[in-house]
Amino acid sequence: MNASPIYFSHELRQLEQCARESGITDLMEKAGLAAAELARELMAGKASVLILAGPGNNGGDALVAARHLKAWWFKVTLVFTGDAAKLPPDATHALQVWREAGGALLDAIPPGGKWDMIIDGLFGIGLARNLEGRPLELVRQVNAMNLPVLALDVPSGLDADAGQTFRAAIRATHTLTFIALKPGLLTAYGPDYCGKIHVDTLGLDAPALLKPSGWLLEKDALAAALKPRPRNSHKGLLGSVGILGGAPSMCGAALLAGRAALKLGAGRVYVALLAGDAPAVDMAQPELMLCSPQRLFELDDLNCLVVGPGLGQSAQAVQLLKQALDTELPLVLDADALNLIATDGELQAQLKNRKGGTILTPHSAEAARLTGGSTHDIQQERVPSAVMLAKRFNSLVVLKGAGSVCALPDEKWFINPTGNPGLSSAGMGDVLSGMIAALVAQRLAPQQALLLAVYLHGAAADELVVEGIGPIGLTATEVTDRARSLLNDWIYSEKSS
Repeated sequence: MNASPIYFSHELRQLEQCARESGITDLMEKAGLAAAELARELMAGKASVLILAGPGNNGGDALVAARHLKAWWFKVTLVFTGDAAKLPPDATHALQVWREAGGALLDAIPPGGKWDMIIDGLFGIGLARNLEGRPLELVRQVNAMNLPVLALDVPSGLDADAGQTFRAAIRATHTLTFIALKPGLLTAYGPDYCGKIHVDTLGLDAPALLKPSGWLLEKDALAAALKPRPRNSHKGLLGSVGILGGAPSMCGAALLAGRAALKLGAGRVYVALLAGDAPAVDMAQPELMLCSPQRLFELDDLNCLVVGPGLGQSAQAVQLLKQALDTELPLVLDADALNLIATDGELQAQLKNRKGGTILTPHSAEAARLTGGSTHDIQQERVPSAVMLAKRFNSLVVLKGAGSVCALPDEKWFINPTGNPGLSSAGMGDVLSGMIAALVAQRLAPQQALLLAVYLHGAAADELVVEGIGPIGLTATEVTDRARSLLNDWIYSEKSS
């Protein structure tokens, strides 16, 4: 898969070491110049910039950027928070050259100043403690100034690995990150603090120096494998999906999953509802074939089975889940299927030992139940948590949320950049499960189906918001319909042009 790599902080330090061993010693100069060039572009003719330089190499990058901007006749105000005697070697050199160029150092943001932009070079990927004292006050000052902010590498106060804040973080409008993407920019709170992300590799071919285990999901790479259907198609060629769920008062969840599977292209969709008073037909989508759970397991044409939407946690639900795990069908497990597995060692053993492919779709609370931890633990370590679940249960996993994390049993992982707060409403997970199953039924490999469906699900929500539909009040049905439209565009409109 040809996509942008993502590296943890310790891996980036390895990359920097590899670069030094290869004789590349000007990374700070390149980073500072790239920052100055982007700042000049973003200011678009404006001339006054406030630059914050911290006590480490991130501050050194800021000092280099300040030198270039000053040389280009920008009015530069530089606030330096470090100890000149304790700077790393490259940052010490950057400070010396700044002084030689006539640059001044301030120890606080001058009151009443007027600037067009702020460049944040306080802290980079090395920060590993909560902000306090003067740095905390600076972060709060910047956030209160309501000015465009360009953060260098990572917004100060944001954990580059986890996307959590160290008590507080600068809210940037743009983040210029160096060498490669970091997971904390893309998941948890990262998207709220980073603004638009720009990547400058500083001339390094990172994957050639250190093989990545994480990648960003990108449309072109995901959609490349999609092909138009042959004219001589029939519903048997397009696969059959089964949906198992819909306990009393929860039929809607299973129907939403079934409708999504149908609209994403499955040839046949069977929905088995547990509720005794379940309808015989879905009047909103009569193409769905409603049946009993027993009938579902008697079918010999299923290509994928979804278990969990509205399943409930009854004895019947447990027995049906065991029956599903015993099949060799590709399974998509969601909602109560995950909750049942979390409390039953026998089900866990069945899941781990399955021969058919399995996809788990937990949100953070469901993931916490599966790991025996807390939701807080999961959110603090989203990528490691998703990888752990994939390994533990020998399954593909999507840990849903801001920057959904998809993980494979071999420890590879992906972060999805699409989606918005409109997806935080009932039924969205059911729709995602149906979408995944539809793609599996149409002969996509489970991994490919998972990654494409996750990206497409978020992209559909994003398009709707651009058109003024949401995020408040966005519905799962609207996302289903837009996902169908996008999928057709990606296959037919773009490939015929």
